[in-house]
Amino acid sequence: MTKLWSFLLLFCFSLTTFAQTFRPPAAPLITIDPYTSVWSFGNDLNGSITKHWTGKPQPMDGLIRVDGKTYRFMGAPTPTMKTILPTAKQAAYTAKFTTVKPDPNWWFKEGYNISTWKQAPAPFGTHDRNDAMLKGGTEFANEVWYRREFTLTAADFEKATLNIFHDDDVAVYINGVPAYDCAPCFTGDYEFKPISASARKALKKGKNILAAYCKNGAGPGYIDIGLADEIAPKGDDVIQVAKQTSLKMTATQTIYSFEAGPVRLKASFVAPLILKDLDMVSRPVNYVVYELVSTDGKTHQVEILNSVSGLWAVNDAGQQVAGKSEIQNGLLMLSLENREQKLLGRKGDDVRIDWGNAYLAAAATKVKGSGMGTPEEIIKSFSKSGSINANQTTAAHADAKSIAIVLADKVGAQSLSMHVMLGYDDGYSVQYFGENLRPWWNKDGKNTIQNELKNAENDFSKILTDCEATDEMIYQDALKAGGKQYAELCVLAYRQAISAHKLVAQPSGTPLFLSKENFSNGSIGTVDITYPSAPLFLLYNPTLLKGMMEPIFYYSESGKWTKPFAAHDVGTYPLANGQTYGEDMPVEESGNMLTLTYAICKAENNIDFAKKHWTTLTTWANYLKKEGFDPANQLCTDDFAGHLARNANLSIKAIMGLASYAKMAEQLGDTKEAAEVNALVKDFAKKWMELADSGDHYALTFDNKDSWSQKYNIVWDELLKLNVFPKTVAEKEIKYYLTKQKPFGLPLDSRKTYTKSDWIIWTATLATNQPDFEALIKPVYKYAMETPDRIPLSDWHETVNGKSVGFRARSVVGGYWMKVLGEKWK
Repeated sequence: MTKLWSFLLLFCFSLTTFAQTFRPPAAPLITIDPYTSVWSFGNDLNGSITKHWTGKPQPMDGLIRVDGKTYRFMGAPTPTMKTILPTAKQAAYTAKFTTVKPDPNWWFKEGYNISTWKQAPAPFGTHDRNDAMLKGGTEFANEVWYRREFTLTAADFEKATLNIFHDDDVAVYINGVPAYDCAPCFTGDYEFKPISASARKALKKGKNILAAYCKNGAGPGYIDIGLADEIAPKGDDVIQVAKQTSLKMTATQTIYSFEAGPVRLKASFVAPLILKDLDMVSRPVNYVVYELVSTDGKTHQVEILNSVSGLWAVNDAGQQVAGKSEIQNGLLMLSLENREQKLLGRKGDDVRIDWGNAYLAAAATKVKGSGMGTPEEIIKSFSKSGSINANQTTAAHADAKSIAIVLADKVGAQSLSMHVMLGYDDGYSVQYFGENLRPWWNKDGKNTIQNELKNAENDFSKILTDCEATDEMIYQDALKAGGKQYAELCVLAYRQAISAHKLVAQPSGTPLFLSKENFSNGSIGTVDITYPSAPLFLLYNPTLLKGMMEPIFYYSESGKWTKPFAAHDVGTYPLANGQTYGEDMPVEESGNMLTLTYAICKAENNIDFAKKHWTTLTTWANYLKKEGFDPANQLCTDDFAGHLARNANLSIKAIMGLASYAKMAEQLGDTKEAAEVNALVKDFAKKWMELADSGDHYALTFDNKDSWSQKYNIVWDELLKLNVFPKTVAEKEIKYYLTKQKPFGLPLDSRKTYTKSDWIIWTATLATNQPDFEALIKPVYKYAMETPDRIPLSDWHETVNGKSVGFRARSVVGGYWMKVLGEKWK
C-alpha cells in the first residue's frame, strides 16, 4: 500500500466513521440482494456465526495464523443441534388442543383436566396458511392452546433449546415452568430459541409435558414446537480468539480491527453500492479487504483463511451442495451450488436462494492454498500447516461442506493489503409476468460471473476510492441536515435499504428495481414499501425509484390489473406475476404513486415520467377525488392495530396525491384539470382541518377527538411546494408529539406504544427548528443502539423497551433520508 493510499484511507475514515460506542443491532458484511445478505448478529465479529438476514446460519469463517499461531477473527465454531423432541416437520405427532380459553393459571400444569380437549395432528395453523406447512395439520382461528406429552430416557442435556415456528404471539411451558414467551412477535420459519434456565432444569427422565399458547394477530397463523440439544463444538481450543479493538461503519463498509499477537489486522467488508452507477448496484460481488501491520517492528509470516459455508447456496441444511475450483483471468475461483437446481423454484419470505452458485475468489498469485471440505477439517488443516489439505469433490449436506482460500505474505512495519471477493450468480433473478429476467449486470445474457469477478478485481482500487467518496457524501449530507446521531442512523441504514432490492431489466431495457418485503410477507414490488424507501433514491438516483414504480404502472397499463386504483404489489418474491396480497389498499397505494411520480418529476426537473403514465395517473386521481378525502374502512400501511375508517393521515395522503396530480396537470398544459383539482384540494384541506381538529392536536380519525397519530404524510406539502395546508398544522402537531414521546421513540398513534422508525423521521422533518428535530431523532437513535434484538435493523419496534415487534432488513429505512431530501430541496 502506498503512503498516499494510506493517507487517503485515514482521511476518509476520520470523517465518515465513528468509534466502538456505535453499536449497531447487527452489522452488514456481504450485501448483494435480498438473497445474498450475510450479517454479524452481535458486538464481536468472532462472537457468533454469521447469518443470513433472516437469522438462519450462513457461516463465513476467518482465521489468521501468525508465525504458526492461529487466531479466529470471524465467525464462531458451529454448535450441533441434536433433536430431543421432533417438530411436526421432522416427524408426525398428535397433541391435545383447545380453542376455548382455559384457566389461565392452570392449563399448562400437569394436573389440569384436559379431558374435554381434542386430540389432533400437529402443526396447528389458520385457514389462510396457504403453504404446504399445514398439510396434514390442524386449523385454528385466532388462538390455540395445546399440550404434548413425551417421554425422555435421560435428561442430562448440554443446552436444551426450542425448535419453534410461531406466528404470531407465543407462550411455552415445560412441565408447568415458563420456558419462552414472545409477544408481540413471530418467526417466519423454524428457529432455535433459548429456553429459561428453570425450564431446562424442569426436564426430567420419564414423562414430560410441553404446553404452548399461540395467538394470531394478523395474516396466517402457525405453531409447531420441538426440542433440541445445543452441543458446543469440541477441539477448537488450540485456536485463540483475536482481540477485537474496534468496529466502525461507513455507508458502504463495515470495518473491524483486531490484535492477533504481534500483528494488527483490519478486516473491511466492502459493498460497492454506488447509487449513481447501475452497474455497480447490480454487480453481485463484494470484497473483504485485509490490512495488516506488525506492531513490534519485526517481520512475521502471516496466513489468512477465508471460508464460506455451503449454506450460502441452499435454503436449509438438508439440501446437498457440490463444489468446483477453476482458474481464469488470473483468478482462483471456488464455487458451491445446490445439487438440485430449481430455477426461481422457491418463493416466500423467510427463505434463502437455492439455485445458482456462490463464489469465493482471489488473485491466484496471492493464494497459498485453497480447497473444499468439512468446516472442521478445513480449520484443523489451516491451524496445523497454514494451508488447506481438503479437496472433497463429492456432494455433501450444505452445513458439512465449505470452500476456503488462504492468502499469505510476510508482514512488517509497512502496511500490507490483501483481499478476497465474494459473489453470487443467480442466473435468473425474477420472473416478471411469466418471463424470467436476468440480473442487470447480465441483462443480455452475454456476460458471465467469471468476467464480473475479473472486472471487480481489475477495478478494485477505483471502486474503493468511489466507495470512500460515497461514504463521505452520505455522512456529510446527513450530518449537515440533521446532526451526528441522524447521520449515524443513515449510515446504519444505507446498505440495508439498497440490498433489499434486485436490479433487472424489462425486455425493453427499462430498469426494474424490485423490492422484497423482508420479514413481512415476502411481497415483491410493494407500493407501500416503495413509498417510505423513496427519499434515498430521489436524492441519489431517481432512475432506481422509477424502477420500483414501473411494475405497478405496467400491471395496470397491460390490462392485467383492472381496478381503478393502484395495486398493492406484483407478486411474492421472486415471482412478479401479479398481486398476491389478500387485501387491496386503494387510497394508500394510489396516493403513494401520485405523490412519488411528481417527486420524480421534481428530482429530474422535467415532466416526462408523468407524461408517460398520464392515463393511469388520471384513473387513480379520479378514484381519490371520490374516495380519498374521508376514507372508508380500508387497509392502510399504519393498520398494525387494526382497520380504521375515516383515517386522518390516510386522508392527507389522498390530498397530497391529488395536489401532486394538479401540479403535473399544470405542467402538462391541462390548466382546466389543474384548476379543478386545486380547488378540490383546497376544499379538502379546509374540511380536514375542521374535522380532525382536537384542540392542541389533530385526531387519528375524524370521528374520535380523543385520538392522535403521526401525520407524516404532510411532509410532502413543504418538500414539493404544494402549499395545501398552513404551516400551523405541522407546528401544532410537532408541539403535541414532543409531549407523547417514550424512551425509544414516538408511538405511531394513540392505540399502541409501538412505532415505525421511518415514519418518525418523516414526522421529525416537519419540525421547523433543529432542537425539535433532534428531540424526535434522539429516541430512535437510542433504539438502534440499545435494542436487545440483535438482528438487522427492524423498522417496527416498541417505544417502551426498544424490542422489535416485527420486520427486519427492510428497504423502508431508505426513508431515513427524508430530512436530507428536505434540506437539499429547499
